[in-house]
Amino acid sequence: MRTRSRLAAAVLAAATLGSAPALAGGLGAWVRAEQADLRLVSATEAIGPGQERLRLGLHVRLETGWKIYWRSPGSAGLPPRLDWDGSANLGQATLRWPAPQRFELFGLQSYGYAGEVVLPIEARLVEPGAPAVLGARVEYLVCREICIPGAARVALDLPAGPPTPSAAAHLIDRFAGRVPAPAAAAGVTLAAETGTGTLVVTARGAHPFVAPDLFVETAALPDLPAPRVSLAEGGRTARFTFPDVALPAGTRLTATVVDGPVAIEGETVALAAARGLGAVLAIALIGGLILNLMPCVLPVLALKVTGLAGLAGAQPAAARRSLLATAAGVALSMLALGAALAGLRAAGASIGWGVQFQQPVFLAFMAALTGLFAFNLWGLFAIGAPRWAGTLAEAAPRRGLAGDLATGAFATLLATPCSAPFVGTAAAWALTRGTGEILAVFAALGAGLALPWVALAAVPRLAALLPRPGAWMIRLRAAMGVLLAATSAWLMTVLASQAGTEVAAGVAASLVAAGAALWLA
Repeated sequence: MRTRSRLAAAVLAAATLGSAPALAGGLGAWVRAEQADLRLVSATEAIGPGQERLRLGLHVRLETGWKIYWRSPGSAGLPPRLDWDGSANLGQATLRWPAPQRFELFGLQSYGYAGEVVLPIEARLVEPGAPAVLGARVEYLVCREICIPGAARVALDLPAGPPTPSAAAHLIDRFAGRVPAPAAAAGVTLAAETGTGTLVVTARGAHPFVAPDLFVETAALPDLPAPRVSLAEGGRTARFTFPDVALPAGTRLTATVVDGPVAIEGETVALAAARGLGAVLAIALIGGLILNLMPCVLPVLALKVTGLAGLAGAQPAAARRSLLATAAGVALSMLALGAALAGLRAAGASIGWGVQFQQPVFLAFMAALTGLFAFNLWGLFAIGAPRWAGTLAEAAPRRGLAGDLATGAFATLLATPCSAPFVGTAAAWALTRGTGEILAVFAALGAGLALPWVALAAVPRLAALLPRPGAWMIRLRAAMGVLLAATSAWLMTVLASQAGTEVAAGVAASLVAAGAALWLA
């Protein structure tokens, strides 16, 4: 009897385990729903001490031939939705979307997933390190020749304990690796042109594309056909053409490029397609001219006019030489900038207008430099030339021309972050073309930016209309110092967005300390 009882208990235990198998840590139970099995999984078996974030995943196994949809389903469909009501110790949960596949049925395009997919979820805990009870109602649309709505309730309990990787950690990582990376971080630039019933999106990267596809998301056109793809520059440039697409100029769109296991995405604005290089050069010339009125350049132009006040009683030739030298500095430095960008692009780098303003060291240098210029205008310090420099200056027929050239170069540097009308259009068009077009467009931008200096050089008598030097110049210098200080403060905000508020605050504090020391001295 004792042996039979033990045997019955063993059979009962085996039957119980077979009907309700124990789940490993971090794995929720499978739930059967419409044409799919779903479960909630975690990358760790437990929540470690002080842990604030969880890496979760919605694991979906679809029956053969059925699919669910991406965040933008295409011509028809709905993406999965999760409702986390009933969860405990769960704050915000963000669903990430791996790169989709393209499906076509009856001539309609749709984007989604077939077979098996894990939708990564980034979750934040309300109480770090404490256990969490996770539960979500999943609503989805599953389609083959027909579409069927599905719903399931998935759940997962995570205790507090050592955050040991779960059996699903590798699976979550594999699909998280297919979530598109930001284009800028991947070294890929995106540009879009629209016009004459055609949308063209250009992607240029440091590494060649192989067989790329493009998914475009925009509220203006919820679905687009498959694009025609052409590769250039050894595959580093991919051009996606959507014929018979009427997209208004200025429309913002999200472009997701999928090339095998690689996926990137970024936002761009569809610009009106230019009608030839001549039209773009005209746009660049106008844009460069308008740059003189932007807050980046206006202080430098005002400083130059202030300096010309000292030439009001001098010979017109002196004013003409000074203005033409400044104009030459503007034009040459803009052309040098275009040549540098063309060289970087030829080397496979990601380039754009104002690219140097993405470098924290350059931003800190420019912010400090404009701040020191402001201190100089406020009379906190002055740099005197040595005696030998004065002797050379008296002997030189063109004294001060090096300073005028530097003024022009400085104006160009400060102009590059400004998005004046037409500048972005011309620069974006040029940076998707060849070296010749880049140099031509940047030469036109430089010509437009230098135009006011050339105009004053053509009519130097305009300098004589300025008031004679006097006490008003001290007040004007102070006002120009305020403008330069404002420029320095603006550069600090750009530095904060690039390198963090702590770095920008450190540079600002150092500059303020230097100003205080100069004032006390």
